[in-house]
Amino acid sequence: MPQKSKLGQNFLRDQQAIHRIVAALGDISNRTVVEIGPGRGAITELLATRAGHLIAIELDPVLAADLQSRFTPANGFPNFKLLRQDVLTVDFSALAHDAGQPLLVVGNLPYYITSPILTRLADAASSIDLAVLMVQREVADRVTASPGSSDYGLLSTTVQLYGQANPLFTLPPQAFSPPPEVHSTVFRWVFAPRFGTLGVPRDPFVSFLKACFAQKRKTLSNNLRNVGHTSQAIADALFHTGLSPQARAEELTLDHFAALFRALNA
Repeated sequence: MPQKSKLGQNFLRDQQAIHRIVAALGDISNRTVVEIGPGRGAITELLATRAGHLIAIELDPVLAADLQSRFTPANGFPNFKLLRQDVLTVDFSALAHDAGQPLLVVGNLPYYITSPILTRLADAASSIDLAVLMVQREVADRVTASPGSSDYGLLSTTVQLYGQANPLFTLPPQAFSPPPEVHSTVFRWVFAPRFGTLGVPRDPFVSFLKACFAQKRKTLSNNLRNVGHTSQAIADALFHTGLSPQARAEELTLDHFAALFRALNA
């Protein structure tokens, strides 16, 4: 049985799941696909036969060397390129510029850096059309959660601020080698940043969301006072936007947050 990589990957071995992941990207025959953490190449092999161009990002030197030796022009893969690099340092905008089109991204994300990778992809939203990602089930539940649910929080709003995220399917530990201790969920993220339609500037609004969710059990009023807004300003903004004085962040949609942000900064 293949061993777990030094960087904490669990390698997908479920062939049906591999085909479902690639199918979720749509027609990739004329597209540049970026695969994060290809590992032993289970998804890579199918991608390389279908994609116009495939860029694989693998940091593990042993895995990278194996991929480089397998996916060569001589072996029938002239469209394959390997980046032996930390995904958190990859310049997605440069890759999209070189491709002449927005990217499609796919990957079985290492559990220990899932959130930083999602943040990195969000920052590169203008360079990405679509991502199909596998993450720990609990993370996917948070990413795709709706207002009012116990899973809804800062990660939900941050991801959904950059586009719609929907769960596709969940896999048991036995679908991987070695089996992790958790289930994994594949979700699709269609990039369409909402800052323009919400009428808010990116960085200040992201900071505002962090303040709203700083202490999830507290009301919005309490959290906003902690970052310097006065009680009167908060009360006026809540009234102006039709929100309850006792409203909590987990109850609000992105439209609510944007309206409150604009009212506080009017």
